[in-house]
Amino acid sequence: MSVNKLGKFAVIGLSAAWIAGCSTTATDTDSSTVAEDANSAANTDSAYGAGQDSAMTSVIVEDKDTGMDSLAGVETVFYFDFDKSIVRPESREALAKHAAYLVSNPDARVVLEGHADERGTREYNMALGERRAKAISRYLTIQGVAASQIETVSFGEEVPVAFGHDSNAWQLNRRVEVRYE
Repeated sequence: MSVNKLGKFAVIGLSAAWIAGCSTTATDTDSSTVAEDANSAANTDSAYGAGQDSAMTSVIVEDKDTGMDSLAGVETVFYFDFDKSIVRPESREALAKHAAYLVSNPDARVVLEGHADERGTREYNMALGERRAKAISRYLTIQGVAASQIETVSFGEEVPVAFGHDSNAWQLNRRVEVRYE
């Protein structure tokens, strides 16, 4: 057997060993974490918000133990104008309530999910969704929320709540959703 063929077999063998070594199996810790998550989900009183086709658009979970009652009825979806990432004046009151909750609950964490309508390239819409989420993040940090409590993510045009191709659908898709962890 030539050295070249031996080298190829060695690379293939080492690759297979590496892949097998990287596989994971469930442990007691993994299953207990799943059980705890299921129990905590069962203890929640109620959840709000379902979009078109029963897709979740935003959720506020009321749990008497966490004090999230103060956010009952507060908007969790904030809309933007076409090709803009400026927080609308009508959103500021609800955002101030979210900020007050986060300031008074330093262990609470929030994820800001930025979205865009279908117009524009995917890359542009990902960047626009990120700018929108960061605009909400900046607003919250100006209100005193610690940056460590906020995570931003952009979905661009990939997760629409309205599937039409008109101005009404586009308006509903230009949004940032506030989700508590």
